[in-house]
Amino acid sequence: MIGTVYKSTGSWYTVKTDAGKFYDCRIKGKFRLKGIKSTNPIAVGDRVAFDLEKSGDETNATITEIKGRKNYIVRKSVNLSKQTHIIAANLDQVFLMITLNNPQTFTSFIDRFLITADAYRIPAVLLFNKIDSYDEEELLEVKYLAALYRNIGYHCIGISAQTGHNVAKVKELMTGKTSMFSGHSGVGKSTLINTIDSTLDIKTKAISEQHMQGQHTTTFAEMYDLDFGAQIIDTPGIRGFGIVDMDKAEIGDYFPEFFKLKDQCKFNNCLHIDEPKCAIKDALEADKIAWSRYKSYVQMITDEDENYRVDIYAEGK
Repeated sequence: MIGTVYKSTGSWYTVKTDAGKFYDCRIKGKFRLKGIKSTNPIAVGDRVAFDLEKSGDETNATITEIKGRKNYIVRKSVNLSKQTHIIAANLDQVFLMITLNNPQTFTSFIDRFLITADAYRIPAVLLFNKIDSYDEEELLEVKYLAALYRNIGYHCIGISAQTGHNVAKVKELMTGKTSMFSGHSGVGKSTLINTIDSTLDIKTKAISEQHMQGQHTTTFAEMYDLDFGAQIIDTPGIRGFGIVDMDKAEIGDYFPEFFKLKDQCKFNNCLHIDEPKCAIKDALEADKIAWSRYKSYVQMITDEDENYRVDIYAEGK
């Protein structure tokens, strides 16, 4: 039988067949994935083959094969530093939820997310959440950030998961697609999903006032079918976001505003750091490129920030 993995707990996998029936499956033996040392070989969104076997009065389901993936997202394992944990597979798009504060989403986190999604051809949409809670000065800052990324070419939407503001726009983008929601714990992923479909009733928790950080409410990734022809994957919140398997020479190509100018640099292999007659640095001085974006780029090139973790990887089609 063939089906799609809707939930993974690490021991059991809930698989839905194309006929709409759910089975709780286990895996037999170890699956090996080329080039990846993973704590979990099967993820939500995977297409799998499984067999049914009768054992007395019970029917056991065993996954025997993982079908080809168009992409997948992983994060570094908490306990095993050399291994990764696959979060979800076969995505049509990813929504990154951003909050100005409570908790704060830094531009360096946003930029790492975007270049990785771009590198592996996963369309990304930026959702600036909690706009109902900001004062006038904070709203101006949110509008500045949204304009910055919108001018680069990214789709940005200001929303309120609490009040439902602009949630209809999000639903329109989701229709007919499998989408994953990502971001720090506490940015409102579960609240937004509940607003999109109140029948799901996903648990939420308040922000920790002491540390201004979200408390993890989603332990495992899980896919849900929505009544307007969409599928959504809710995931645990993430703190850091690192880039994976990307040469320094190609990182700049995933900054769209850099890529447009790179052929104007004097040297073909220009890294836009110390080289003379660099079009990117000239544009930076002329305020045509945001300093926050350039700072993020330099951190990636020089590996300055060791606090980031390997969080996302997607296999090209």
